[in-house]
Amino acid sequence: MSRLQLEDLQLARGGRTVLEHLDGSFQDGAVTALIGANGAGKSTLISAIMGMLRPVAGRVACQVSRERCAWLPQQLALDLTFPMSVEELIMTGTWPSHGALKGYCAAHYRRGREIMARLGISHLAHRQLGELSGGQRQRALLGRTLMQEAELLLLDEPFANVDIETVDVLMEVLRDMAREGATIIVVLHDMEQLSRLADDVLMLAGGHGRWVSPEALLERHTGLTPRAPRLPLTFPEPANAGTA
Repeated sequence: MSRLQLEDLQLARGGRTVLEHLDGSFQDGAVTALIGANGAGKSTLISAIMGMLRPVAGRVACQVSRERCAWLPQQLALDLTFPMSVEELIMTGTWPSHGALKGYCAAHYRRGREIMARLGISHLAHRQLGELSGGQRQRALLGRTLMQEAELLLLDEPFANVDIETVDVLMEVLRDMAREGATIIVVLHDMEQLSRLADDVLMLAGGHGRWVSPEALLERHTGLTPRAPRLPLTFPEPANAGTA
């Protein structure tokens, strides 16, 4: 049974149809890679799943409560001038269920320390976000979703501009979250990362979506199977590529 399903979904931006007749189920306890060229509709679909965009037709059937849904955007979307430490950021993961105005209890701080240790950033607990490297910042952001105990996690290119060690750490944590039952959707553009992480693939192109296995996609792009070289996923660019 799937906690997240797309049912004949049609989405539009600015009066223009971006996606239509999109169907399918995201597996519980699995990682689904969301791929497609610029303008194919990846951000539009994520907005609909997060409840920020109303469908033109069809629906997103989500059985995960709002406080257990988490979104990890691209780092470029962050305001790094806001004064917040790593520990403070991770503790905000309690806000959806605990509230932003309540104080933290000893159990919250204990869990926060466990999460920082798991991500290898304990020594950065009191460092400001603007002082971190890209990899350190991405670990802290994922730590916030762990603190939230997210059951549905969406990530937009989480491995962009981070070091190889951080990629390995993040992948291990995401795989652990999937094994623990979370539904994970990740926007990817790198074939090697897809081959290591994804259990399923939703490919967007021409206003439609197609579900494919990672193995089939890998063989089609490289002529190889399960282990791929570090190659970007390539798609024909649409005539009016945007940021959808």
